[in-house]
Amino acid sequence: MAVDRERVAALVRELLAAIGEDPERPGLRLTPGRVADAYAEFFSGVGQDAAAPLAHTISVTRGPAPETLPSGAVMLRDIAFRSICEHHLLPFRGRAHIAYLPGEQVVGLGALPKVVEILASRPQVQERLGEQIADTIAASLDTRGVLVVLDAAHECVTMRGERQPEARTLTIAARGELADPAARGELIALLGSSRA
Repeated sequence: MAVDRERVAALVRELLAAIGEDPERPGLRLTPGRVADAYAEFFSGVGQDAAAPLAHTISVTRGPAPETLPSGAVMLRDIAFRSICEHHLLPFRGRAHIAYLPGEQVVGLGALPKVVEILASRPQVQERLGEQIADTIAASLDTRGVLVVLDAAHECVTMRGERQPEARTLTIAARGELADPAARGELIALLGSSRA
C-alpha cells in the first residue's frame, strides 16, 4: 500500500494551521509536500514482506572442507537503521546487530540489512522491531538460533519530556539456542569488543 501523499499534505497544512502558523507563508508553502514525500520514505515498509530478502538462500553442509560451513555463528553488526515511533511519530535511530546459528542454509549478508530496513520503515516501537527481525530470520532461514540487539536514541526521550540527549535504549531479542543467556554470552561480548 502506497502512502497517500495528497492526503498527508492536506493533513500537514491543517496541522500547521492548528498550531497557529500560516501554511501559505513562503517558508511553509512547500512543507506539506515535503512532509508527504518524507512520510512515503519513512513508511515504505508498510505492506512489504520482510521475509522476501531472505528468499535466496544457499544450502550448506558442515565439515572441514573449505566449501562447508562451520558450526559457529554468523554475525553482522552496526547495521544503521531509522524508524518512527508509533507513540509520538518522532524518529528513533541506531544500530542493529544480528547473529544467527545457521541450520542447513545461509543467506547473503546484504539480505539482513534489507530485513531491518523493511521492518523499521513502519510505525514501530523498538521492542517489537527487534522481535520482528528475530522472528523473520528464524522462520525464513530455519536457524538453530537468532540474536538481535538494537541500540537506539529516541527523539521522544531526547527532544521532549525529560529531554535526555545522551539516553539510549538497548533491546535484545533471541530465539532458539541463543535464547539461553549463557549461549549468547560470547556474541554479546563480541559486540562490545573494539573494532579491529
